[in-house]
Amino acid sequence: MWFFARDPVRDFPFELSPDPPEGGPPGPWVLHRGRKKATGSPVSIFVYDVKPGADEQTQVAKAAFKRLKTLRHPNILAYIDGLETDKCLHVVTEAVTPLGMYLKERAEAGGLKELELSWGLHQIVKALSFLVNDCSLIHNNICMAAVFVDRAGEWKLGGLDYMYSAQGNGGGPPRKGVPELEQYDPPELADGSGRAVREKWSADMWRLGCLIWEVFNGPLPRAAALRNPGKIPKSLVPHYCELVGANPKVRPNPARFLQNCRAPGGFMNNRFVETNLFLEEIQIKEPAEKQKFFQELSKSLDSFPEDFCRHRVLPQLLTAFEFGNAGAVVLTPLFKVGKFLNAEEYQQKIIPVVVKMFSSTDRAMRIRLLQQMEQFIQYLDEPTVNTQIFPHVVHGFLDTNPAIREQTVKSMLLLAPKLNEANLNVELMKHFARLQAKDEQGPIRCNTTVCLGKIGSYLSANTRHRVLTSAFSRATKDPFAPSRVAGVLGFAATHNLYSMNDCAHKILPVLCGLTMDPEKSVRDQAFKAIRSFLSKLESVSEDPTQLAEVEKDVHAASSPGMGGAAASWAGWAVTGVSSLTSKLIRAHPTAAPAEPNIPQRPTPEGLPALAPTLVPATSTTSGHWETQEESTDTAEDSSAADRWDDEDWGSLEQEAESVLAQQEDWSTGGQASRGGQLRPDSWGDDNWEGLETESRQGKAELARKKREERRREMEAKRAEKKAAKGPMKLGTRKLD
Repeated sequence: MWFFARDPVRDFPFELSPDPPEGGPPGPWVLHRGRKKATGSPVSIFVYDVKPGADEQTQVAKAAFKRLKTLRHPNILAYIDGLETDKCLHVVTEAVTPLGMYLKERAEAGGLKELELSWGLHQIVKALSFLVNDCSLIHNNICMAAVFVDRAGEWKLGGLDYMYSAQGNGGGPPRKGVPELEQYDPPELADGSGRAVREKWSADMWRLGCLIWEVFNGPLPRAAALRNPGKIPKSLVPHYCELVGANPKVRPNPARFLQNCRAPGGFMNNRFVETNLFLEEIQIKEPAEKQKFFQELSKSLDSFPEDFCRHRVLPQLLTAFEFGNAGAVVLTPLFKVGKFLNAEEYQQKIIPVVVKMFSSTDRAMRIRLLQQMEQFIQYLDEPTVNTQIFPHVVHGFLDTNPAIREQTVKSMLLLAPKLNEANLNVELMKHFARLQAKDEQGPIRCNTTVCLGKIGSYLSANTRHRVLTSAFSRATKDPFAPSRVAGVLGFAATHNLYSMNDCAHKILPVLCGLTMDPEKSVRDQAFKAIRSFLSKLESVSEDPTQLAEVEKDVHAASSPGMGGAAASWAGWAVTGVSSLTSKLIRAHPTAAPAEPNIPQRPTPEGLPALAPTLVPATSTTSGHWETQEESTDTAEDSSAADRWDDEDWGSLEQEAESVLAQQEDWSTGGQASRGGQLRPDSWGDDNWEGLETESRQGKAELARKKREERRREMEAKRAEKKAAKGPMKLGTRKLD
């Protein structure tokens, strides 16, 4: 029977990358990129090939292997696995890049900031302090080649090949035999007598000074260059000079060096270092300290390195939410860091947290989620929105807090394109009907109308026909002036969704009534919309073949493209109105839509950006634009509000027609017709003033004859219409 020996290298759970080696510190090791076979996660693999006759070098490599395996510190290269055979040594560590290569890559991209350098040097000095003060070990190899950088930008101390005990029980320092490393030795080591009085850390602190010089100035050409600080920051120069002083006795202990650099005004006294130090100890911090830290963190993230935010801050934010009960305070920095992630990373790390947050009953968290939805909505797929997010969001429509109700309405702009048929055309419309008819806050009713106008193109054709005209008609009768403006703009922004028949018989009568509104901004928008609809009607009248083209969107399926046109019609986005609601609520917490308060005139350019101040109602006089018919309309709307809970959007059409039918005709002659239009030849060259002048000049008899003739013609037309599709009455106003 044959027995085959297993190849340990082949069975090693890690494999080297086919890319060329990245080099490594001067000495026996060669650094390769690698990955774990089971998961594909990246690692770094230091490889040493045993050569015949190199026993001393092999012993150095084996000692480094042992040291790296036994030393555990956040600032020392993290050991993962290893392989030792007669032919080679493999040491697997976290994925890192040599500092020299890292600085070169960053220099090509714009260079490292002093914040990053200050934290990197802080980590190396802290690792030295651990070795000297806690382990009584001398590193004996501090240089650029012994420092590595992980994917988060954290500096790690490696190069443990020539380490020895400071107590002398393991013999003296091993011989290096590498000229590139010997140039970093302090001058006192050149004194063979060994009479120089020094501390155990003196040599490593000299080498630290060489490292600092190289970080800011590039490779060290010779020891004499240390006398010129070069580009070393002024705040660091005094402490650097202590490191490279000729007297080894005065070189500071690593712990004292850190203390000096962290003093007020010191090189390592900045927000970036403080943030990192807090993150290192976050598990033992008090909840109040964590809350304060996360609240202030988002202000600093813009100045922090991208890699640090992705790989250092983000895991802590996720952990704080998952296990630390940090709550809504982590949302702002979480979404800020999320900007640095690609789509796949965002789906894996952020979206599960967002979905879980929406199920929270914490109001602060829910309103922050709604406010910042724009930052993550693009990463949510439709099944997730409809099954896991929308069912929780709709509770906001019924919340007693007005700010949450308003923010829920505004969030529908982003959610609507991802909602399914039932959620969008049934569930959402039910809540919109209730808010527009019953909500006590005028700005919320206004925003509901605005939002409906902007998502109208996403609704089904049947829902659009049943909902839009009725909803915007109701808005034009709202006592809150911006709501009336929103109703007019809603008609105009969705003008392509109405048939010409609806424009003439349902929309224009409503808009014409607003030309007598007490607020000039409402009247101005009404006139604009009227001109827009009239031009369409006129173009179809001139060329009836255009009717199919003009009405092509009326029965079309929902289309995101139409939404873009509606959104840009008059710049009436919902954003920016939240302050209006909050200010209004604080000033008038019990304001109800039925109250006859008249708001101040809003900004004429569309929806107001500032909160209007409600003023007490004033008595109606003959000089006011308000009429008795408008008061009647308001009363009837209030009585019909309950029927909106059943989604009876279409009922408003009949209500509007019945109210308009009760109004008086253009003349005082008791004319019965309500559906006709003036013949072009009846206008002549006269204007409204001319008509009033005729009346004042006593030509009543002639006017009555003309009206009687016109009435007969209109009655005939009305009979024809009735036979085709039923009667339709349009109200008019009486001239003063």
